[in-house]
Amino acid sequence: MTNPTHTVTLLTRAGCGLCTTALAHLREICRDFGLEPGTVDVDEAAATDPGLRAEYGDRLPVVLLDGREHSYFDVDEPRLRADLSRRP
Repeated sequence: MTNPTHTVTLLTRAGCGLCTTALAHLREICRDFGLEPGTVDVDEAAATDPGLRAEYGDRLPVVLLDGREHSYFDVDEPRLRADLSRRP
């Protein structure tokens, strides 16, 4: 039997100070759940997925939980911890 886990991804861009802070915060939270957050630079991803930057590029950083938008600008720690505690 497999043990399903969540995925946490931060949408970011180079030079974004809020993104750097959010990633550090996400790493602390995710560590408690045995996870490592992934990152996607929306400007780099625009070469193959321009819709990503169009959708999220004006409100970075954006936290995705299991591929769905969870929060933006700030990490909603209480909500993220609660959601990570649930089975995917």
